[in-house]
Amino acid sequence: MTILLDERISRTLDILLRDWARNDHRGAMLEAWLFEDEAARRAAEAVLAEAGVRARLRSAYKPLVHAFLEEFETGNLKRVTVHYPVHEEADPLRFLSEAYPLAALLGGVEAHFEPGAADMTYHVALEYQDGHVAEHAVFAPNCLSHNHLDQDDLTPTGWLRVTERPDGARDLDAPFETEIEQVFHSVMAAVAAHEWPDTEPYAETIAIDVTIPGIERPLDYGDEVMSTREALHEDFYFSLLEFFKRKSGRPPEDRSVQPGQIVPDIRAGNGDAHVRVTLRAFGPPENPARPEQDIETADAAPGLEQIYRELAALPGKAFEGISREGRPVRGLYRTGSRPAVLVTSGQHANETSAPVGTLRAVQRLLANPDANIAYVPVENPDGYALHGRLCESNPRHMHHAARYTSLGCDLEYGRKEPVYEIGARNQALELSGAQLHLNFHGYPAHEWTRPFTGYLPRGFELWSIPKGFFLVMRHHPSWGETARTLVEAVTTGLSAVPGLAEFNRRQVEICSIHSGGTPYEIINDIPCLITADERHPSPLTLITEFPDETIYGDAYRFAHTVQMATVIAAEEAFASIMAAQV
Repeated sequence: MTILLDERISRTLDILLRDWARNDHRGAMLEAWLFEDEAARRAAEAVLAEAGVRARLRSAYKPLVHAFLEEFETGNLKRVTVHYPVHEEADPLRFLSEAYPLAALLGGVEAHFEPGAADMTYHVALEYQDGHVAEHAVFAPNCLSHNHLDQDDLTPTGWLRVTERPDGARDLDAPFETEIEQVFHSVMAAVAAHEWPDTEPYAETIAIDVTIPGIERPLDYGDEVMSTREALHEDFYFSLLEFFKRKSGRPPEDRSVQPGQIVPDIRAGNGDAHVRVTLRAFGPPENPARPEQDIETADAAPGLEQIYRELAALPGKAFEGISREGRPVRGLYRTGSRPAVLVTSGQHANETSAPVGTLRAVQRLLANPDANIAYVPVENPDGYALHGRLCESNPRHMHHAARYTSLGCDLEYGRKEPVYEIGARNQALELSGAQLHLNFHGYPAHEWTRPFTGYLPRGFELWSIPKGFFLVMRHHPSWGETARTLVEAVTTGLSAVPGLAEFNRRQVEICSIHSGGTPYEIINDIPCLITADERHPSPLTLITEFPDETIYGDAYRFAHTVQMATVIAAEEAFASIMAAQV
């Protein structure tokens, strides 16, 4: 094991109290913006008050949402108008997105969001049922930060304002770097300073272990939660991928870079932050224990062993590939007289509803002796195991570290030799000759942010806010008409799923308010993107995206039921379309 960094960083809140909770500051007025939860901030205000310092400590992360939750009177509201900042160094919709999910939290209150000035301040007007109006200015502390791509990001930061100081001392009004920002920058600096090998992968596992205080606050809308620790995981993972892409000379959108397995493990702590970066070797493949489930009613992701037992009970010819860490990638093929369909799931292993939904569907399809199905339920078993391990400490985090393989790449984009995970899909296509590939996925069920590199997840902005169950159809150019006919048939079939249309309408409505519209078409209440694309071997690839990465219970059952219904509807529609062309 190689240690790149092992450091303790003082908690900013403790430093603030050390410096300001003193009698010589008695009478001062102090405002600070921190990455701390409300309970810790209120406790610190009480300590400052005992020292005679009037203090208001606010959140530097999503300050407008926190202001509505903590400071504003929201009873009897009639109308809310928000003018959000627009800054030349940020995406024009950045601060509108950062206000998410305020439109949903306001319930039935009329809400208007309008672009404003570049003054880093939300200007809010609250109109009440009795006619009176309250106006508020909500500061959003940000600074320009030079990133690992030699670019400048406008990023949330700590901030301190002090007025009415005794003895006429000058006022303070300036940013300061909090411990969570220091942790992020220290890790990026340590990785940049290391002498990496010339060839990929650069390590087996690059582990970033952090314990740190912060915000973990569920919200009263869907699966929404504000979590600074989750955001730190996301920023580490994608920033390191970007760093290694740049090191290898690849463009930002590349998914083939193979740095090795990148694993940020961010846990709750008290007091000082502790950060450790190590390069580790793989151990023997182990799968974390998960409760045995009835697949029909599963309320969380089952264990890999159970999925493979369920797979082995199905009729058909078994085949398998191998993962980077040595886990089997299992599948089956059962030939029949209907047009062949390839069904895969678990390519991105933190998208947990797809393996259960596809398994339920394939069980039903294979009851028909004419069905012609190739199936791989978990294409990325290393990621599936990592996701299970990370969920043991943070079950409500999206854990994109489990998205790609242990080589660090998306399995569709890996080099040809050695084949590893994509080998199972290749075998399925060779056995079946399927012209339709049903590739089942998910995406975050709550907001996805990267606050320390500009807030919006670079390259994935479309997926930063849930917008319901989504279909992506990629087709070879000559298959355009068939592709659209298939999507229309599938979305018509999904109209029969109870609650799906309402679920989608609500999420699309709220998402469009906070992201500036709907840059996709909606077919039978399903958001869809249909594009010509020749990079897939099958002429038709239908991809599902259910907002599922952190859901459990009834929400999870609904997700895998929708995934199941999509497989069945697509196979039936494809058979009908192909029969009509004969």
